Amino acid sequence: MRLKILARFNCRLLRRDVTVLPGRLNEEIMRVTGSMEYKAGETGWKGLLWDGERDFKSKARRFKSKVRDLFKFIGPAFVVSVAYIDPGNFATNISGGSYFNYSLIWVILWSNFMAIFLQTMSAKLGIATGYNLPQTCARTFSRNVNRFLWAVAVIAAMATTLAEFLGGALGLYLLLGIPLIYAGIITGIIAFLITYIEKYGQRLVEVVITFLVAVICAAYGIEMFLAEPDWRKVVLHTIVPSLPGGYAVLIAVGMLGATVMPHVIYLHSQLVQCRNTSESIKHKLNHFHMEKVDIAIAMNIAFLVNAAMVVVSAAVFYSRGIPVDSIEQAHQSLSPLLGRLSSTAFGIALLASGLSSSAVGTMAGETVIDGFVGIKIPLNARRLVIMAPAMVVIAAGINPMKALILSQVTLSFALPAAVIPLMLITSRKDIMGTMVNSPLENMVGWLMAAAIITLNVVLLIFTLTRNL
Repeated sequence: MRLKILARFNCRLLRRDVTVLPGRLNEEIMRVTGSMEYKAGETGWKGLLWDGERDFKSKARRFKSKVRDLFKFIGPAFVVSVAYIDPGNFATNISGGSYFNYSLIWVILWSNFMAIFLQTMSAKLGIATGYNLPQTCARTFSRNVNRFLWAVAVIAAMATTLAEFLGGALGLYLLLGIPLIYAGIITGIIAFLITYIEKYGQRLVEVVITFLVAVICAAYGIEMFLAEPDWRKVVLHTIVPSLPGGYAVLIAVGMLGATVMPHVIYLHSQLVQCRNTSESIKHKLNHFHMEKVDIAIAMNIAFLVNAAMVVVSAAVFYSRGIPVDSIEQAHQSLSPLLGRLSSTAFGIALLASGLSSSAVGTMAGETVIDGFVGIKIPLNARRLVIMAPAMVVIAAGINPMKALILSQVTLSFALPAAVIPLMLITSRKDIMGTMVNSPLENMVGWLMAAAIITLNVVLLIFTLTRNL
């Protein structure tokens, strides 16, 4: 009898309003159920089940509430992440993979660590102060220092917009055969429209950009499936650093400049402002916690896409002894090697990258032009100033691949002008308050700044000695 009752325990017995059970049977049920507590004469099994159901529903509601809260804060890092998978990344990563196989994947990994740290610092500054980085620099440093920082930031914004417009124009050219000059104009119009919809709320821009990021991810997922890389070598070169030759240094620094972008260090501190709605320390700390989750998700997605670019290039081009010197060559070579689907996916990824990053680069340019020295230029005029160099390069017929790589190297040289002020400000308690950097954060940040400067000096030496 006792065994029959136990066998039916879960499906029948617990549905009955049982308030008293014999001692031995109660002990057996306690042994079987483990964590359930039976209190005879108080709530009985039915009451206990109701309590458990209420507890489960309460936990489910708390979980849903946390997810909803997270989605309220998700977005700024996805906008920023576009800059880490822009057409400049296509150029440096394709060159790196086609010339040096999987050897430079570790550069992508370590650059991503830098990107996560620096974007976290930028977001923290924006949340703690209520101002973006250029505005905080204007309030902190002398006028001459801010003029210098402004000049470097504007050059960086123009360099990155050059890469992004070229990518969008190349995507239209490769997919639809539109001449580059007209494709550049179309890219400019679309980028302008994406930034224009910001007047209806930043959230709408975030949704559009996130959709384009999803398109890039899907396209490179297809490429990875078709390329069939050597995963053992991929893992090895992700972990083990190597720089096989002087030209590898140029590509590595270009990868660093393409992955750790100065203009979005400025921009991220601005993007968090629309959610920075309270001066309460509790609200700011919660906001910062949510933004760190946002950054972790978005930046690691960008890392996977960047790594996929190198891996596909190595598996398809290096393995066949084909050094790739242009994006057009990469697109044309994919079709006979992997089929039409591969070249189409590549073109779609490049187009989505160019359109989204053009909009983000323009937004960053708006932030830096206005912030450092307080120059009040109409918004649309600021956008045109940032877009103009890209249109000149496209019209001049300069090799897009070389222009893309050189633009990324320029960004690498501009990085210290963003990183050093960021570290100086976030280490000051009088500005950051309770969100000031810890000693460990200061150490890591300054080591990163030193590494960036060292790489740039090495590149300069190689360039002057013509050993590339």
